[in-house]
Parts: sequence; structure tokens; C-alpha cells
Amino acid sequence: MSTHSVEDIKRQSGRLRGTLLASLANPVTGALAEDDQTLIKYHGSYQQDDRDVRDERRRQKLEPDHAFMIRTRTPGGVVTPAQWLKLDAIATTYAERGLRITTRQAFQFHGVIKRDLKATMQAINAALIDTLAACGDVNRNIAVAANPYLSRVHAAVQAQAEALSKHLLPNSRAYYEIWLDEDKIGGSGEEDEPIYGATYLPRKFKIGFAVPPSNDVDVFAQDLGFIAVLGDDGTLLGYNVSIGGGMGATHGDAETYPRIGDVIGFVSPEHVIAIAEAVVTTQRDWGNRAVRKRARLKYTIDDRGLGNFMTEVERRSGVSFSEAQAFDFAHNADRFGWQQGDDGLWHLTLRIVSGRIWDRDGVRHLSGLRRIAARLDADGGAPEFRLTPNQNLLIANLDDSQRASIDRLVVEYGLDTHVSASPLRKTALACVALPTCGLAMAEAERYLPEFVDRLEQRLAKHGLDSNDLHLRISGCPNGCSRPYLAEIALVGKAPGRYNLMLGADHRGQRLNTLYRENIDETTILDTLDPLFGRYVAERIDDERFGDFVVRAGIVSIDSTGSRTLPLELIA
Repeated sequence: MSTHSVEDIKRQSGRLRGTLLASLANPVTGALAEDDQTLIKYHGSYQQDDRDVRDERRRQKLEPDHAFMIRTRTPGGVVTPAQWLKLDAIATTYAERGLRITTRQAFQFHGVIKRDLKATMQAINAALIDTLAACGDVNRNIAVAANPYLSRVHAAVQAQAEALSKHLLPNSRAYYEIWLDEDKIGGSGEEDEPIYGATYLPRKFKIGFAVPPSNDVDVFAQDLGFIAVLGDDGTLLGYNVSIGGGMGATHGDAETYPRIGDVIGFVSPEHVIAIAEAVVTTQRDWGNRAVRKRARLKYTIDDRGLGNFMTEVERRSGVSFSEAQAFDFAHNADRFGWQQGDDGLWHLTLRIVSGRIWDRDGVRHLSGLRRIAARLDADGGAPEFRLTPNQNLLIANLDDSQRASIDRLVVEYGLDTHVSASPLRKTALACVALPTCGLAMAEAERYLPEFVDRLEQRLAKHGLDSNDLHLRISGCPNGCSRPYLAEIALVGKAPGRYNLMLGADHRGQRLNTLYRENIDETTILDTLDPLFGRYVAERIDDERFGDFVVRAGIVSIDSTGSRTLPLELIA
């Protein structure tokens, strides 16, 4: 194991180069050198191994079955049909388990072996997509509401997010030298990083743009959030700004916790980049570099004070926040099927369970979307594939004449699961977890379908099978599936055992809280069953389950980690 801290590795890396070239060229092992396993994250990849076979390989005195996950940088998750076809080909050629849509609107390729890493990276870049800064202690992929109604607003916000993503990229040329064989230029290894500095950020940083009434990006889970404010004529006036959200925690450690962001004011669109850079650089300088688990922006704000942080952001940006505007989020889920935008074009949202797009066990989703992408690419126009923050897929910007042919392909390849799926099944989220995530303590993605089956049986028993209930499963407390914003969440504690969390709302504006700790599936279902009974008997009008368990005192929402938003900001 490396004896260097992450801060040492960054400082000594030659601006993220390290010994990656030598590690990639080493034929003796399928792994990278220890320090390079940290550095490759900044290039958009994680070294992993198949935990299903780890023990058996250890008994055979073999090294772990190493492979790499590669994640794209696709702000807002928007790609063209031509790009989709190229990414499909990459997944088929180099990866395992098809394409996967992440909760940050990126693609992930799993199971790429070391000798194919460079070819895979080059193929991704040939599709005019890159993976730079998709992981690591930098700004990650920027999330954008996949709003199917407000087409012109979506276009404006998407363009803003793309510009911000580009602005916050590292200056290091390491990515281009190592993966794309570009020549070194003067100053290689010592590039100026005016935003990130010599050691980049203390931890990862996440940004999201929300467009009410949808909060599909869970904007209050982001380090930095921009909530679009529209005028009476539907034009974009600017953004409410929120800071300090984050989902990660550590079991049994009260010093770590999920947190929702604080709304601190309003800014006009032309000030977005200045505000974002000021927030990022303040976190760079003020964040905790001594204790990594306390290094996220949420802890910096709680330690230094929200007012102090806001004042510093205004000083660095030269922008003064105006009073935050009222906003109204109706939900944080996707709306499925066809929707018409305000420009007259049509958008189709498809349910993709856990974001996994593959051909397996009778499922032909990868082939079906390949056919759809080819059809749209041949048709011309400006169609888009939009990955949603809820791991679904939106096919956007189609005219009336294209709908019938797309519908036929959707049915032919079984992509119409949103038509018959229960509300529970349509909105449930899960992280990857086992077998590839090294942090996973329990199953999530592989467990989700069977747990939904059993939960549906309990809901049907109480006549709640058509109830719109938000369920999320995470294999560990780090919260990649944003479990702390679900009405019901399972957070992995050990194989087959989870913490049961209850009480979030359906708009992403209130965290849930721990209800039962370290319990198995039978206990989870037996615990929920009487609560469903009480919900049926005691709910008020259209009260949601998450709201009911709070009102009925079944869970108590505290005033810190599970704070709600100021009522005066909610329309």
C-alpha cells in the first residue's frame, strides 16, 4: 500500500501525471502502481476488481481480477445520436455489462482491462466526448435538469452548464499527453492551475442546475446548486444559489453526515461563472485537508459559518447576492412517456432500471437504442439523447412525423417498461455497489429488482400498489444514489443488512433519518408493513408517505443534518 497521503500524491504528481505511463506499460500486473490508482481518477477512471471472485483468486494465489471503470464528462448528459452509436460501439468492444447511466448524467463503462484503457479513452475522445475530471478532487460532471417542457430554458441552462464545465477544467495537459499522445509543451508538469492550485480541491465537488417545477437533479444534494428563476414570459432571469449539499457519511461517525444545501441569494446569468469560481476557490483554500472525511464543502460551511463563507464568495467574485426569489418544486422524479416542449417538439422519457443498458436474459435495450440512434442519425434534425439524474433516458427534440417509428422500436425492443411498471418501480434508484465498487458493504443495483418485487407485495396488501413512493438503495453510506433524499431508503451496512431510513419528502427538500439500524430484508419488510397500515388509516388527503411519517411522529427530523428549507423561499 502507498505510504503517501492523497494530498502528497497530488502535490508530487507533476500535475496529475505521476508514473501513469510506466504503470500502463507494465505487463506483469493488471493493476496500476498504488499512487497512480489515485491519479487516474482525475482522468476519469477508477481501478476496481471483481469482488465476486476475490476470495477464490486469493486462495489460488492470484492477484485480484483487476479492471477499470471509465466515466464520461457529459455536462447535463446530452449526446447526439451519432455520439450514442460510437459509445455503444466502445461498450461492445472494450467493456462489460453494456452502457450505464449514472445519477450525475454520465456514462460509465465497466470491466475495461488495463491493456485496453488507452484505446478506450481514445475512442471516447473520437466521439467528441472526454473523461477529464469526471472523478477526483475537482469539479465533477455538472448535472442539469432534463426538462422536457421548457425547451428554450433547457437550452439556455444547458449552454450555461457546458460553459461552466469547461471553465472549471484543470489546466494540466497530462490527460492529453497520456491518453491522446499529444506532445509535451513548455511547462509540462508545472502548469499553472489558477482555480485548483498545486493540490487541487480537498475533496470532490458537485454542481447542479435545476429548472422548477422539476428537481430531478436533487439540487440541494449538490455542493453548489443553481435554481433557475423564470420571468412571467418564460425567459431565464437568473438563479437562486444554494451551497453546502452533500450525501456522503460514515457509519457510526457523528462527525460525518448528509446535508442539504442552503439557499444564499439570487444572481443573474452573467455572474454564474464568477460565483462558481469563487465558491470553488474558497473551498480550495478553506476546506479541511487534514481530515479527508471532513473535507467536503458542507463541513467547511458548518465549521467556518455560512455567513462568513458567503461574504468571502462575494469578495472573491465581486458579485453581491440579491435576495433569493420564491421557487416551487413539485417533485424530484422523472415524468415518463411523451411530453411536448414549448417549441412544439416532442420528448420521450424511457425507464432504464439502475441506468443499465445491455442485452442480456431476454433484455435487448442496447440493441433497441442502437436502432433508434441510427434512425434518428439518418433523419437529421437536432435530436438529443439526454441522460437523466434518475438514471433514465430522454429522447428529445422529435417532430410529429418521427413519433410512430420510434414507438414501434420502443415496443419491439421492450423499452416500454414505463407503461406497465408500478410508480415504485419507475422511480427507484440504486448505486452500482457489488461486485465492482470497493466501498460497497451490501448489494444495491443487483438487489433492487427483487426487493421492489417484495415491497410491492406489501404495498398491494394495503391497497397502495399505485402509490407513488420513492425508494433508493445504496450499498454503503457514501450515498451515490442519493438515498438520504428518499421517502424509504436502504443504506448498506453489511452483506444482506441495511440501515432503514425514512422521512424525506418527494421534492428533494428534506432529508430522511435513521429508523432501524443494521436489519435484514425480512425485518425491513416486517417493519414497513404496519407503517403502511397506519399510513392508509391516518393519512390526510393526498399526503405522501414521507410527509406522513414525519407528521405522525414515526420519525423525528432534527434541526441540523435534516434541516428543511426556509418556508419563505418556497412558493
